[in-house]
Amino acid sequence: MKNITFEDIRKNNEFQTYIQKGDELLSVLGFTEHSFVHAGRVANTAVNILSSLGYGEREVELGKIAGYIHDIGNMVNRVDHAQTGAVLAFNILTRMGMSPEEIATIVSSIGNHDEGTGKPVNIVSAALILADKCDVRRSRVRNTDFATFDIHDRVNYAVEHAQVKIDEEKRIILLEMKIDVEISSLMEYFEIFLNRMMMCRKAADFLDAKFELVMNGTKLL
Repeated sequence: MKNITFEDIRKNNEFQTYIQKGDELLSVLGFTEHSFVHAGRVANTAVNILSSLGYGEREVELGKIAGYIHDIGNMVNRVDHAQTGAVLAFNILTRMGMSPEEIATIVSSIGNHDEGTGKPVNIVSAALILADKCDVRRSRVRNTDFATFDIHDRVNYAVEHAQVKIDEEKRIILLEMKIDVEISSLMEYFEIFLNRMMMCRKAADFLDAKFELVMNGTKLL
């Protein structure tokens, strides 16, 4: 078995192609950005979470890999994209020579990252959930016509700043956000993202940590 690294994944043509094609498909369907930018941000945030909370070097590496490839199932369809992506990743990682144990960790993480069907099932999975759900930002909105924004466009576009902060000693994972309430109310944010934020709380619990949300200077979770 090979010790597959993040660089091996990043240079793999199949993963690169499926991330790109998945984002293109979601663009046609009217979803927010899921490009290499999102993949990279999720990967790096997963690294930050796991390394800050004291997990091992290989666990951190697997978190980075899972974060980078978690959305390849979008190449097929947004519906059940987590499970589809898990199957795709299983096939590619098997051919690359990754060990079955590590494949199982990554595949289960990808298959459980969607708030509709998933839950934290291992350390890597928990970090992926937190990293993915905390990537909320204006630049993810593709629609350039503000007059035609739906609630998803409005909520994402309203986010002027979002940052994940880790308190290593207290084991707190904090999502700090600033929202323009003239574009979207806090109530609209929770209408869209409440399930995701509750999933983040469960993921933090799995890591023996606490998830907190601070919006416009007010602690909400």
